[in-house]
Amino acid sequence: MNRPPILFSLLIGSLLLSACGTKAGDSCEGAGYMCASEEAALECRDKVWRELPCRGASGCNESGDSITCDMRGNVAGDACAASAEGRGLCTADGKAILECRMGVLVQSRTCTTCTESGGFANCQP
Repeated sequence: MNRPPILFSLLIGSLLLSACGTKAGDSCEGAGYMCASEEAALECRDKVWRELPCRGASGCNESGDSITCDMRGNVAGDACAASAEGRGLCTADGKAILECRMGVLVQSRTCTTCTESGGFANCQP
């Protein structure tokens, strides 16, 4: 089974937002992303900042007009970005695929081996 990339860029147009004093639960306008810390991003969704874990080794990084959140270590139940809806990634143990559904990572399939190649998660039965 193929799934889109595990690392995703959260493009916010030409304006990179500053995390200065902003935290999950604060109100916000429009759509956008920012790094809250090295391990988490914030997404403005439904006029509220939501925390998105970035448990992978690369964590959360800002570069130019994009935010990159490494989700490789994320687990079922973790929040995921609107831009990741329908996308999947392998679990840390390589035995399942997690898919972003309605803003939450859910286990969508178990497998003997899950590998990532070319930006896709492949689940072998």
